[in-house]
This record gives sequence, structure tokens and C-alpha cells, in this order.
Amino acid sequence: MDKVIAIDGPSASGKSSLAKMLSEKLRIPYINTGSMFRAAAFAAQQKNISWENESDLADMLEKLNMEYKLNSDGEFDLCIDGTFPAEALRSSEIAAGASKVATYPAVRHALKLQQQKMKNLGWLVMEGRDIGTVIFPEAQFKFFITASPLERARRRLAQEGDKAGGSLEEVAAAIAARDEQDSNRPVAPLRPAEDAELLDNSSMTLDETFNYIYNKVKNAVL
Repeated sequence: MDKVIAIDGPSASGKSSLAKMLSEKLRIPYINTGSMFRAAAFAAQQKNISWENESDLADMLEKLNMEYKLNSDGEFDLCIDGTFPAEALRSSEIAAGASKVATYPAVRHALKLQQQKMKNLGWLVMEGRDIGTVIFPEAQFKFFITASPLERARRRLAQEGDKAGGSLEEVAAAIAARDEQDSNRPVAPLRPAEDAELLDNSSMTLDETFNYIYNKVKNAVL
């Protein structure tokens, strides 16, 4: 078994916040796979490689040194060829590029290999959409976190306000559409692993969800 806590689930389910909290409490690295797709788009932009060119993107990723290291604040952060891009990965432009490059099987394969190397860090918590099914099918712990589209829309609006992109009903509809798209994509679809624990936290607070998972894993990790 791999010493991995795999946290999968759809957008706005709270999985990123949960993974960060577990990382801090357990003092283990937190790997956000979504950031790695953003990093691929960012690196391509810096090297003048088109986001439309799957072959060149895959070649670039074979040479790119992407790893999680301690930054100046003592936190694990994504490092690309010796530098921490940090906030540069969070622009709307890079987010759009990440969505594009993530559709390519060659890019997903290259990043899968990068992600799997990270088990050498020891215990880690990794979140995404296909950690328990594709990246670490032998993870010691697997959780699939979900909530109703309406509840996830409420959370997104509370967190992002106007930036969420519409009314409660509009945001919920967009979330449901994203779920449908992610669940039916041909490469690494969004779905719980057969041996994952399915946790619907629609009626749970973030702290309640965290405590539930923490109590499941603490004896093995600490």
C-alpha cells in the first residue's frame, strides 16, 4: 500500500480545504494536482509553447523539473525548475490554459508520472479527481468527498461572492454541468474508487468533515 491519503471529489466539495487542514495537522506534504496542471500551462506560456500543441506540451513536461518543496515560509509549495510560481498560477488566464492542457492524454500521463514520484516524500495527502482511481490506486486511504450542487453553490458564493459567476441557481447549474463533463470524459473520469469511502458532507461543517477523516487516518500516520 502507498502511504497516501487520496481525497477525490467534484469542485466546491471542500476537498482542497480538507487536504490543507490534514497536511497541517499531520505535518505531511499536501499535493494539489490541479496546481500541477496550472503549472504545465504556466511553463508552456513561459516557453512560448502553444496550449493547443499536445506533442510539444508532453515533450516539455518530460524535461520540466516539477516538485513540492519547502518555500521561504516553511510550507510545501510547487516548485518549477527551481522557482516557486505561487500567485502566477492563480490567474484566470492560466486557469483557462490548465483546463485546455488537461484534456490531452499525453499531458495527463506525463503529470501522472510526476505525481507518482511524490510518494517518495513519505506520507502525503493528495487531492484531485482521479487520485484513488488512477494516480494511486494502492493508496492506504481513499475518500471521495461530495455534496449536493446547491450546497456547493452556496459555499462557492460565500467564498467568492460576485466572482462565483451568477446567482445561487446559476452557480448550482454550472457546477452540475461541470460534474457531468468530468464524470463522462474519456480520460480519468470523475468517479469514486471502488474501495473509497464516499462522504457526502452536504449537512456537515468543514470541521465536522475534517474531524471524521482525521480520526480515520491519525493512528496510521502519526
